[in-house]
Amino acid sequence: STGKTTLVNALATHFEQHPESMRSTESQPKLIKEVARGVLQRHSYTADDIVSSKSRALELQRLILEAQCEAEKAASKQWYISDRSGLDPLVYARLFVGWDETSVLIQKQSWQYLQEMMRSGLVIVCESGGEWLINDGVRLMPQDRDAWLQMHTTFCETLDGFGIQYHVLPAALRDLNGRVEFALTRWRSLCMGLTT
Repeated sequence: STGKTTLVNALATHFEQHPESMRSTESQPKLIKEVARGVLQRHSYTADDIVSSKSRALELQRLILEAQCEAEKAASKQWYISDRSGLDPLVYARLFVGWDETSVLIQKQSWQYLQEMMRSGLVIVCESGGEWLINDGVRLMPQDRDAWLQMHTTFCETLDGFGIQYHVLPAALRDLNGRVEFALTRWRSLCMGLTT
């Protein structure tokens, strides 16, 4: 909904076409995409379940959190790029269930693991409002611009609350090559920090 998967695919293409941009010890990144969509389909959830039943919404977010953790653990032997994070289910639970109920997810070992992965990795928040927004009947679509802004603000506030550093990729940066360069510039900076 914010162009995350499009960006992940473009980054994968970049690394395939420009392997020299990686350190010589690195292989191609593993891609982790559409974890939530897979959970929705496997467990027969719809976007409507998120807004119509707090108990189903919380259970769905728990399932997504666990699936994200499994995907990241499976990829942990190499580097990877993911279009979601462990924070996503916490934010959705916070918005659609309530902050108090979200504490159940925060206590999970899966969140503890994912939180550490986020702290040691590169986190890019794609600002809401891109033209790629399509209602496919599966994803939850905010009703209006205010709802988009609330979602974005909640992501940033939650990252801040956990002390996780992040970079906001502005929605105004619509050119895909520019979006890729935004991510690569921050990735290179992270890699330089890791090697010095």
